[in-house]
Formats: sequence, C-alpha cells, structure tokens
Amino acid sequence: MKINFIKYLKLIIPISIGIGCIFYSITTLNENDINSIIESFANAEYSWVIFGVILGALSHLSRSYRWKYLLEPLGYKISFLNSVMAIFSAYLINYTFPRAGDIARGTIVYKYEDIPLEKGIGTIVAERAVDVLCVSILIVIGLFINYQLITEKLYEASSFINLKLIMFSFIILGGILFLLSRKNSKSFRIISKIQTFFKGLYEGFMIIFKLENKWLFIMHSIFIWLMYVLMFYVTSKAITELPDLSFSIILISFILSSLTIMFTPGGIGAYPLAVQISFSWFGISSVSSLSFGWIMWTSQTLMIIIFGGLSLIILPFINNKKRSNES
Repeated sequence: MKINFIKYLKLIIPISIGIGCIFYSITTLNENDINSIIESFANAEYSWVIFGVILGALSHLSRSYRWKYLLEPLGYKISFLNSVMAIFSAYLINYTFPRAGDIARGTIVYKYEDIPLEKGIGTIVAERAVDVLCVSILIVIGLFINYQLITEKLYEASSFINLKLIMFSFIILGGILFLLSRKNSKSFRIISKIQTFFKGLYEGFMIIFKLENKWLFIMHSIFIWLMYVLMFYVTSKAITELPDLSFSIILISFILSSLTIMFTPGGIGAYPLAVQISFSWFGISSVSSLSFGWIMWTSQTLMIIIFGGLSLIILPFINNKKRSNES
C-alpha cells in the first residue's frame, strides 16, 4: 500500500507542478494580455515554427543513429528505423508517465531487436551521462556569458534571503547526509539512490572512452545539442513582437526552460513560464515571451505526439512483417 502511494505521488506531483504553473501564468494575465497572446498565435510566422520542428526532428534522428555506437560493442545491431521509433515512443510516454520513457525504450528494443533489457537500459544510462555533461557545459557557458546579470539577480534575492545562511545550511545538511550514508547506507534509501544515480552516470560516461567510434559519438552529441539550441532560436523568429535575440539571451533561456522537463511531464506549463521569466531578466515583454514559450512548447509537443503515436502503431506491423519474411 505504501509503495503504491509513493508511485501515485511520483505521478501526481509532476503533473500538479505543471498545472500549478499554468494556473500561475493565467492569474498574472489580464484580458488585454490574453488577447495579445491569442493575436501572437494568429500572426506568428509559422514557416519559422516548421523550420524549428525540422531541426528538432534532426536532433532526434541523430540521437537514434548515435545509439548504435553504444550497442555495437555489446554485440548488437539495431535497425535505424526501430531506433527512431523507440526514441519517439519513449518521448511520448514521458508526457504521460514522467521518466518512464527510458524503460519503454529499453523494452521496445528487447521485444523487437532481442537486446536484453538490462543492456538496453545500460546504454540509455550512458546516453544520459553524456546529456548531463552537455547540459553542464551549456550551463557553465551561460553563467560565464551572463555573469553580471546572474550576480545582480542573486544580489536582489539576497535582500529577501540571507545567502550565507543558505550556503551554511547546505554545508551542514551535506555533512549530516554524508555521515548518515557512511554510518548505515542501507537505512537511508534516498542516499543510496543518489549514490547509485551518480555511480551510473560515471560508469555510463566512462563507456564512451571504450567505444571504437567514440569521435563519431561525440560529434553526434554536439550536433544533437546544437540542434536543440538552434531550434529554440529559429522558433523565436516566429513571434514578430520579439526583438532580435542575442546568443546570451537564447542560451540562458534555453537552459532554464529545458530544465523544467525534469520536473514536469514534457515541461507542460513550466516550460513557457521559464521562458517568460528568463526573458524578463533582459527586459523583454512578458506577453511576447509567454507567447513564444507556448508556441515553442506546443510545436515540439505536437511533433512528439504525432511521430510518437505513429511509432507505437507502426512498430508491431513492421517487425511482425520482418519476422514473417525471415521465417
């Protein structure tokens, strides 16, 4: 009963956060703002939106192709089509059940490519390690480029909260958790899960250096994240009310909005709000920012729904036909 309750919480909390973000966004808008957002959708240059969707699709195709470099050293060859459909299916499932997509992706290749589930999941963990590294690099670049802005925001926050007190509290908390984990790690499941998570990231990351085609893998990884950033920039062109955005604005907003996907299903509600907040730091209209955030999120979500849905439908037919031909 307790386990089921925790599972329900894991499902309900992210969805509740997303709904809460939507509710918050709506309550901050007046009638004129809502009309302006509707007008922005009506007057948007959708050729830029389509271009952004194409760039997003290219990143997913590159991710699908990159996967084979992790599977080949294990002795498995996956068809490109199955890899593509497994990834789109996983993204779609993530919108319904947060973080369940990776399990679904491993299950799909187990069913249709006879790749053991633990091996498939292991390669996905390795991918996640690379993604964490890529995001970390982007965050460092974003912090470096926007150092003055970020320090100003922290200074503003310090008028409400004593940052030294927060830092001291984190140090004390970290020390306590460390001692507890050393004393009896089995009694503290949260600590154990954190340790397992970082251990998995480390092991996954180290696999890359053992790959025969590691440089091709790295090039695909760079391409994937480059497409993500370009997709964000290109789609912003669709909102005519937005000014020409600099690289620093694009980068900091992309980072902040992308992180919301970790906490809500597909970033629902939180993604547009994160765009609005980050753009406001640069003095950009909140209405235009929110319009762009929703257009950006909606266009990518529709792509995932369409291609993910088609993938789930087509996968059994294609693979059953292939097995019939082989037999």
